[in-house]
Amino acid sequence: MNSTLLDISILWPALIAGLLVTATHVPLGTQVLNRGIVFVDLAIAQIAGLGVICADWLGFEPQGWAVQLSALTAAVAGALLLTWTDKRWPEIQEALIGVTFILAASGALILLASNPHGAEHLKELLVGQILWVSPARLPWVALAYAAILAIWFAMGERLGRIGFYLLFACAVTVSVQLVGLYLVFTTLIVPALATRHFARWRIAAGYVVGAAGYAIGLAVSAWTDWPSGPAIVWVMTALAVATAMVAPRRGR
Repeated sequence: MNSTLLDISILWPALIAGLLVTATHVPLGTQVLNRGIVFVDLAIAQIAGLGVICADWLGFEPQGWAVQLSALTAAVAGALLLTWTDKRWPEIQEALIGVTFILAASGALILLASNPHGAEHLKELLVGQILWVSPARLPWVALAYAAILAIWFAMGERLGRIGFYLLFACAVTVSVQLVGLYLVFTTLIVPALATRHFARWRIAAGYVVGAAGYAIGLAVSAWTDWPSGPAIVWVMTALAVATAMVAPRRGR
């Protein structure tokens, strides 16, 4: 009984964090897929992570305002750079996004090379620590996501290229520190892929895939003692495959 209560006390903040990430990333991920810039989220998330590592390298507190500012500044700078390259060289934008990702990842490794806890920091950036999300942090995350969603649903395509990249950078900056880079990419792209054949209710179906992926993935992780992040990735992908197989038949 005590073990069950302990599991619930750990899992419920993680589930809420996953649902909050899903709320923002499903509509943004659908737009990313439509624009054909699938790896932009990886690049901007990695740049935001580089900002976190830079702040840590400079000696700032891990959860302090300086780290948040550093991550946001790095992500916005990356978004503006990719906006400029998209306008200047649209035919090679995907390649430039890949190069940007590699440079940010390599820069993070360079900064972590002299850190005795470098491997741990890198793992946290990639896989995240969703099970150890602080409940006190969730209301602030919810407010940030609510503002992002309000802007997106109010303006949508009217944001333009620059507006979309900047809004995207803000969302990814929050998410990568909450759940890690792998889950950020998965939540953005996997539900969007699963629902690409839906003529109606695509966003709603994406929300179902994402929310179920987090809920079932966390349950599987608790039951099997697998790492939570990878378990959620695999479960959400399996649900997406099943959804994609069913969707065309519904259309017919």
